[in-house]
Amino acid sequence: MTLVKFSNENKGTALNPWIGDVFDNIFNDTFFSDRMVSRVPAVNISESEGNYHIELAVPGLKRDDFKISLDKNVLSIAADKESEQKEEKKNYSRREYSYQSFVRSFNLPDSVDQSKIQAAYENGILKIDVAKREEAKYQTREIEII
Repeated sequence: MTLVKFSNENKGTALNPWIGDVFDNIFNDTFFSDRMVSRVPAVNISESEGNYHIELAVPGLKRDDFKISLDKNVLSIAADKESEQKEEKKNYSRREYSYQSFVRSFNLPDSVDQSKIQAAYENGILKIDVAKREEAKYQTREIEII
């Protein structure tokens, strides 16, 4: 006699408890998940004494492909790139269109100086420096004990 253990943790239905496992295995497969996941660039955010630094990994794009905007305290970075590949041979022609786009938005704190935001694109990395206001910068001082 063989014993089979089923887990009743909201998977499948009462008739087929293993059906949820089958779908989980199919859709968690890298072949499907790579095609189903939306493509947004990886981002690194860091802070120094006077600035916030935002870096996006966006290889293959040009400086003109980006649009950076600031609306209230929301910094939005968008990119659109359209490319076309043509191949014409004797009896047929083939065209493949490729379209890349993304939008990333960041809520900036009230401590930023909105007039001092700079961006640069170099070697596939979009770097954005957001300056802090003077009153928001780190202040170090010695505190006297009474």
